[in-house]
Amino acid sequence: MNLSVSLTLLRILFVPLVVILLLAKGPQMDLWAAGIFLLSASTDLLDGYFARRREQITKLGIMLDPIADKILTSAAFICLVELRLVPAWMVVVIVGREFAVSGLRGIASVEGFIIEPSQLGKTKMVLQVLAITVLVLEPRFVALHLWAEGLLWLVVLFALVSATQYFVGFWKESTGRSKVINAPRLVVLPAAGKEREETDVAAQ
Repeated sequence: MNLSVSLTLLRILFVPLVVILLLAKGPQMDLWAAGIFLLSASTDLLDGYFARRREQITKLGIMLDPIADKILTSAAFICLVELRLVPAWMVVVIVGREFAVSGLRGIASVEGFIIEPSQLGKTKMVLQVLAITVLVLEPRFVALHLWAEGLLWLVVLFALVSATQYFVGFWKESTGRSKVINAPRLVVLPAAGKEREETDVAAQ
């Protein structure tokens, strides 16, 4: 297991700690939760950096990285619903999108190709990290309210747009592969005259 994959797994291991800190009662718990969440999210940048720098980009890393992102952000958003800092319907859209894209990646893997994270998907992840951090700190810093609301709407928008991009890309790739598999094969048969000549020669 290389360093980049280890960092991705570390991001998953941070999830229970983030959930505990978000739901805990205490005067400084929101600051701790925001800090640990940002630390967890930063491993997303580090694992990609080390994978490219050390030329250790693997199929496992490509598949595991978005799963780790989804677990971390989905857990945080669900906690924010419990804390009544985010409307439940928005989180249903965001988390539902994550499940849908994960399922799409699973189907693509079965069909023999990998759906790599798009630029829209990466932008959505950055917006999610910013939105969650601001939402966690909003009760302490009231001035962040407008920022929190704006970032949350951007997350919903990018979640829907990037999901559409993934599904369109999957459809094109899947359709292209099926055309190749179902394409008619040209079989060249020897001419009848040539077969007759070869038979006559063999008979002599």
